[in-house]
Amino acid sequence: MSVAHEPQELYDGPAVVHVHGTDHGVVVTLRGSFQPLDGLFHWYGRVAAGTPVDDVRSGSTVTLRTEAGEATARLSDKDTWGRFRITGTGTPPF
Repeated sequence: MSVAHEPQELYDGPAVVHVHGTDHGVVVTLRGSFQPLDGLFHWYGRVAAGTPVDDVRSGSTVTLRTEAGEATARLSDKDTWGRFRITGTGTPPF
């Protein structure tokens, strides 16, 4: 019997970013919500500063994995505190 996972609205904790064939352990803060205009769940958040993904290029497509699942995401520019923004649509990894 399989158990379906319903998307949550938030997640704070450990995750793995898979990029260029390498897994990087990170800490993330993620939020999300269903957007009725396009019918998709949009999720977004930050990857903590001082992690191995600091060397990844902004705009990179990555796979983000938590204990609840995994999803394709995009890293964008770092904020003032050195944290990458990460975004995705569809079923989130939390």
